Amino acid sequence: MSMIDKQELIVQGGCGGDGLISFRREKHVPFGGPDGGDGGSGGSVFIMANANINDLGLLGQRKKFSAERGGRGGRWQKHGRRGGNLIIPVPIGTMVFIKAESAKHMLADLTTDGEQVLVAKGGHGGLGNAHFATAVDQAPERASKGEPGEERHIILELKLLTDICIMGYPNSGKSTLLSAISRARPQIADYPFTTCQPILGVIQGSKRDFVVAEMPGLVEGAHAGKGLGNNFLRHAERTKVLIYLLDGTSASIVDDLSNLFKEIALYKPSLVRKAKIVAINKVDLPQVQARLPDIRQTLANLEAPIFYVSAASGQGVLELANQAVEMVERVSQDREIIPPPVPRQMKGGVDEGCLTSLEVFHPRRRK
Repeated sequence: MSMIDKQELIVQGGCGGDGLISFRREKHVPFGGPDGGDGGSGGSVFIMANANINDLGLLGQRKKFSAERGGRGGRWQKHGRRGGNLIIPVPIGTMVFIKAESAKHMLADLTTDGEQVLVAKGGHGGLGNAHFATAVDQAPERASKGEPGEERHIILELKLLTDICIMGYPNSGKSTLLSAISRARPQIADYPFTTCQPILGVIQGSKRDFVVAEMPGLVEGAHAGKGLGNNFLRHAERTKVLIYLLDGTSASIVDDLSNLFKEIALYKPSLVRKAKIVAINKVDLPQVQARLPDIRQTLANLEAPIFYVSAASGQGVLELANQAVEMVERVSQDREIIPPPVPRQMKGGVDEGCLTSLEVFHPRRRK
């Protein structure tokens, strides 16, 4: 089953309930009076991150989501029932955008389990006729309608939250390496593009588990759509360490590495600057063993840890995994010590008039 990592939806808050026109009919009260109640407010639509969901496929083919409308006001000035909120669960790492006429504006980046964002506010309920009584008109025969809920066109885009990403050319052994260092069991075959979507695995650590992902193979010209293209590279943007896996049987390992850097830089230059490890695979093969001295000399000036491994036999794999985990922990500590700059709220995004109804909620900040 293919990973669904992008969806466009129409979301609408529930309409408010109508106010009621009603008059009291009480014993010994000959003229009574207005007692129509207010309508209930419509429910709102929220997008919420859920750790138990892997992709956006749970939304299926449905394209419009509406919250419940509010109930009508009742007699004796009884308030109408409030419409129930609609909560749409999405995977952790989902970005929520509002689609405008000429662009899309980011509303929230849901990176914590339980974090949610309000995307469509319900309408207010209408007023019952009891609100319209005056000294001149003591028996008003009018009430107001409930307001319609907000309707918005939103775009959901998933960027996986991973610790380590394995990058490389097709058939460089990425799937075999992933299965060797984690509990993942990806499809492994000897034809190009066996992996056609990101595959996740887990490396068990002493204090916590580490999520590792295998990215589909890149080829020269991926930025122009060649092969599977570079659309899946967005799933590597949040990772902490990249493993560049090179095929030891390749005619030019240096060119392969250079082309990988080039394609990734053309997608997003900041990806190339991430912490990295270079691994030469298939060193168990005789033809690769014969070339190892030349390969070592060629890569001697590379400013990154270099490992010579065989994903098939397991040679050097444990050392590679340990180095990757150590680098992840180091990068995580650096991020804690040097916090990233805080962007201006809604920078370059939503109109000021929308801010009252577009609010981000964090589970620990709720009142």
